[in-house]
Amino acid sequence: MNTVLRSFTTLLLLGSSALSFADEVVAPVANKGDTAWVLISTILVILMIIPGLALFYGGMVRAKNMLSILMQVFVIFSMTAILWAIYGYSVAFTEGNAFFGGFSKVFLAGITPDSLAATFSKGVYIPEYAYVAFQLTFAAITPAIIIGSFAERIKFSAVLLFTAIWFTFSYLPLAHMVWYWTGPDAYIDASAAEAATATAGFLFQKSALDFAGGSVVHINAGVAGLIGSLLIGKRIGFGREALTPHSVTMTMIGASLLWVGWFGFNVGSNLEANGLATLVFINTLLATAAATLSWMGAEWLMRGKPSMLGAASGGISGLVAITPACGWSGPMGAIFLGLASGTVCFWAVTMLKAKLKYDDSLDAFGVHGVGGILGALGTAVVANPALGGTGVWDYVANKAGEYNFGAQFISQFWGVAVAVIWSAVVSYIAYKIVDATVGLRVSEEAERQGLDVSEHGETAYHL
Repeated sequence: MNTVLRSFTTLLLLGSSALSFADEVVAPVANKGDTAWVLISTILVILMIIPGLALFYGGMVRAKNMLSILMQVFVIFSMTAILWAIYGYSVAFTEGNAFFGGFSKVFLAGITPDSLAATFSKGVYIPEYAYVAFQLTFAAITPAIIIGSFAERIKFSAVLLFTAIWFTFSYLPLAHMVWYWTGPDAYIDASAAEAATATAGFLFQKSALDFAGGSVVHINAGVAGLIGSLLIGKRIGFGREALTPHSVTMTMIGASLLWVGWFGFNVGSNLEANGLATLVFINTLLATAAATLSWMGAEWLMRGKPSMLGAASGGISGLVAITPACGWSGPMGAIFLGLASGTVCFWAVTMLKAKLKYDDSLDAFGVHGVGGILGALGTAVVANPALGGTGVWDYVANKAGEYNFGAQFISQFWGVAVAVIWSAVVSYIAYKIVDATVGLRVSEEAERQGLDVSEHGETAYHL
């Protein structure tokens, strides 16, 4: 009898232990596959910048300014990376107010290899260091895009000072406004969702969709470039001399590297290697191909001959336009956006620029600014499930919510308007500060000599 009682007691204890173990909350663990994809995507975005963007821009300037472009892109990337680690990540991606984050993670304080960052699926995480590094590359490419608008005439010191100011007061707030939220796990019911959204960025609260940087990166940079080109003034000989690219070959290589790297830019922004990532991938591929063809077709029709420079520029315009929409569009919507962006951006860099007579040297505004605006507004169209889009996910109901095109278009307009105004104001002030301190523009003699020699004491080519 005692043996039976002891056995029964043992079973009860074991059962109690098992129940207690089952009731324990299992700590979340980073998904290894998603982590690997985000790290690869980070490398791909670095490839976009150095050497992709550097070669794309470098080929379009005259030979005497090739090295200056390479230097600007390379050093902007390096400097922004350090600023991002010191305070940028904290200001962009910690809770603060609707426009700025806080300082709780300056110098990456508190982040360890065990720290986790949320993805877009409940219960799925990646290491926070991976997220820090991935977002660093976005912060680095954005000011590098700007230099295309005033290439061949700006001081190197001015580029660096402007980048530091603009990164701090334009890029970081917009990144926070658009992308900061607490993550999907907070959305357990309607009241919890309301409380979580109240801590998010301003444009997130406005329901503006920007999957991978249409407003944060492209509109932001494009508008800053336009303001810079207007304040710095036209290149010597603009409108009177042929300021032609010295190596369309280099530009084509750069454009190709940008296209390849953009899969990290867009697909990596999904933060997970899942089915939605494959949709983003195919959308990025098709929009770029469609824009290449539409720009080429428009140029062929208007000018009688299709150019390699035009095809490369068209491809980039498609990448820009699909960026905000890539996670919500269907494949046919991506093709539509690509066709539209190639045509509209061709118009912007030829007819609009000629009519307004501003010297956007490498068409940073015409491609990134105009293409970003088109893509951001077009996201409301292509996200519509009735047109093959995915709709917008409702994290409380755990399914796509009812789609309201009018409301979403207004949200997208909010995103565009805030990005344009914020970037324009910050950029104007930043340029004025730079001009009053180190000066914006090189001397006429230095510009005629070329920035390679006058600013860096080197030449890209030894003939």
